[in-house]
Amino acid sequence: MKRSRNVKIVATLGPASETYDTIRALFEAGADVFRLNMSHGTQAEIAEKHAIIRQVEQDLDRSIGILADLQGPKLRVGVFAKGEENLVPGAGFRMDLDTTEGDLSRVCLPHPEIFAALEPGAHLLVNDGKIRLKVVSCGADFADCEVVIGGIISNRKGVNVPDVVLPLAALSEKDRADLEFACGLGVDWLALSFVQRAKDVFEAKGLADGRAAVLSKIEKPSAVDRFSEILDASDGIMVARGDLGVELPVAAVPPIQKRLVRKCRAAAKPVIVATQMLESMIDSPMPTRAEVSDVATAIYEGTDAIMLSAESAAGSYPIEAVQTMDRVAVEVEADPTYAQIIAASRSAKGDTVADAIVAAAREIAEKTEIKAICCFTQSGTTALLTARERPGVPIIALTPLPRTARRLALSWGCYCVLTSEQGRFKGAVVGAARAARAGGFANETDQIVVTAGVPFNVPGTTNILRVAPCDERLIYSTDPE
Repeated sequence: MKRSRNVKIVATLGPASETYDTIRALFEAGADVFRLNMSHGTQAEIAEKHAIIRQVEQDLDRSIGILADLQGPKLRVGVFAKGEENLVPGAGFRMDLDTTEGDLSRVCLPHPEIFAALEPGAHLLVNDGKIRLKVVSCGADFADCEVVIGGIISNRKGVNVPDVVLPLAALSEKDRADLEFACGLGVDWLALSFVQRAKDVFEAKGLADGRAAVLSKIEKPSAVDRFSEILDASDGIMVARGDLGVELPVAAVPPIQKRLVRKCRAAAKPVIVATQMLESMIDSPMPTRAEVSDVATAIYEGTDAIMLSAESAAGSYPIEAVQTMDRVAVEVEADPTYAQIIAASRSAKGDTVADAIVAAAREIAEKTEIKAICCFTQSGTTALLTARERPGVPIIALTPLPRTARRLALSWGCYCVLTSEQGRFKGAVVGAARAARAGGFANETDQIVVTAGVPFNVPGTTNILRVAPCDERLIYSTDPE
């Protein structure tokens, strides 16, 4: 299952992809991580998909990452007496806490937290931004608005509030229950929705208590404004362009995406670019040229992963969608321009021994005939630092911990191998050489770079680099104990 590209593919599971045969086919087509959307399906259904993924993992002997995406608080209007109304630009419209059925003049918005945060001049967006209301006056239980962009408003449509930070926790009661359930299953990543500040991330990490890594979804303007503190608090990031494109001008999303990807890479934290990447493939076996260009752009930017949502969860061509992403990635990464862009965007970060070791490993690999960089890692930090360098050779991450291998399935270029705990450096070098040969990365006449930390099995001790032959007879004859 050696991939021919470094960027990873995340595939969302759903009605179109819930059987063993389909999930296995998705992995074989190129999916590296599977997303379980906690907004859809019961916990029993989620558990069934999780069990199938782990069975595929066992059958194929490859570490597979699982991402549980928490729903987050859902802000919706109430119901209308007629089911819907047509709002006209320039007209007045009130939102309030009155649970009476709505009409052409008003509707219930059962979220007092919104009214507590609103100020005149703020905007309320309904139905994915198709309707835009401007707040004229407001109080603790109402907001009188002017219709800026009209249209049909109907029962329980979603509401976005882009201009203010809402006094709402990112975790609803459902999310808390789902978080505990997902951690109990043994998922590797938790995607946190409705992140507005670092405090939201710390709350989720406290509840997860190390059982899963926390990935923050950037989908609100407040999260963009506070991105540095959110990135520091998070284990990874998802650029959720769908909601960002609702709450911000769509023209602002591409430069934001580029900035966030670069900041994540500099911080050595994995980043996913998500939403509508191959949207037309829900119904078509072929993508549009614009979609292919969108996928390619994210790869050129150096993102760790690209994600399929409805395309693989509910579409008619889930396997073809993964295959398309895989082909685009292979083509982009073979382009000499790609290597130039990646090299130009590389910046020196950190001043630790580990930072220096991984930078040296990348430079040695690129200037010589080295076939792979093999890094022994406990927590995954060394592999993440190596991935930050975006080397021109494969990264083989060797770890005795299945949890670490599965989490690294999301990270750029990391081919994860489970190994026994090491006690001697010579044994580690031999294990690296065997992994490189077994994975098809090198043969006995080739050389690899090996990085490790001595003493072994202690996180954060990367302090040694060795250029080693892949012929273990040479290792035994030349390496010290």
